[in-house]
Amino acid sequence: METICWKVDEDEQLQNHPYIIEAAKYLSHGKTVAFPTETVYGLGADATDEQAVQAIFDAKGRPADNPLIVHVGSRDVVEQYVTHISAKAQQLIDAFWPGALTIIFPSKGGLASNVTAGLTTVGVRMPDHPVALALLQEAAIPIAAPSANSSGKPSPTSHEHVLQDLNSKIYGVVDGGQTGVGVESTVIDCTLDVPMILRPGGVTQREIEAVIGDVDLAPSLVKGDDAPRSPGMKYKHYAPDCPIWVVSGNSYHMREVIEQQQSEGKRVGLMISDERAEELDLATDLSLGSRDNLTEVTRRLYHTLRKVDTLQYDVVLAESFSKAEIGEALMNRLEKAATKII
Repeated sequence: METICWKVDEDEQLQNHPYIIEAAKYLSHGKTVAFPTETVYGLGADATDEQAVQAIFDAKGRPADNPLIVHVGSRDVVEQYVTHISAKAQQLIDAFWPGALTIIFPSKGGLASNVTAGLTTVGVRMPDHPVALALLQEAAIPIAAPSANSSGKPSPTSHEHVLQDLNSKIYGVVDGGQTGVGVESTVIDCTLDVPMILRPGGVTQREIEAVIGDVDLAPSLVKGDDAPRSPGMKYKHYAPDCPIWVVSGNSYHMREVIEQQQSEGKRVGLMISDERAEELDLATDLSLGSRDNLTEVTRRLYHTLRKVDTLQYDVVLAESFSKAEIGEALMNRLEKAATKII
């Protein structure tokens, strides 16, 4: 089965759009459909249908103990599936929904058990993308939607990326163009007395704390064999087949690493900023843009990681960036893609 592709321009009139109606119909009938959000493309299925959700795991090759985020098109839907919305959770909803923030609530039940991976909590978000919202509202059901890629590979920021991994494995993909943020949503657990950020993403810690005060950070995004409370906490992610080494420090240090690898006969690629390329006086076909604009670097990360495997490098050396603001999410994804940090 070849995957259907529906081209929808976010500037079109989306209410009653024939492609939105058709894609929503297939979602409501238990099919898997990928769609754009403001972060990355998600692979959606009816979150109340265990067989439909299992099709997500099968298509992605995703471990069954990795919970899924539920996407909703209306705040009212949340109350049907959670037992309690705390005051701080409500403040976050008011401030950041629709947006790149997933909130973990105590689950009321009613969702497929494989959505929550057996946990008593569920992560929910309302995406800030007109195509996603139109699709969710037309389907009128909660949609489980992890990133629409093969498990462990870089997340997709275009429908072409989705098809690279999942063509013929899913029913359809709504092509809504390039995504904006470029990394997944921030995940915050609001079932705790002090809310805890489990995954950095499109909403920064500072933005969250400006709304609800101090929050905790998960001490580690990987904790042995503990059950992950959020996607991205346990397994290696975002990795191309070619080894990625993250090199901290200045350009002098990176040049030493380059020369050492070249002396061993390796073809070395450079995933670096424009400024680092200038300092090294070296060209790169894996530019991440200016280090002074980490929002743009973050937006370009997954596209660049996917480009790595189209080139013939033995190893790619990646620049390490500041972890301030969106840089926390950027470096979280880059370090998870890396086979070595130098």
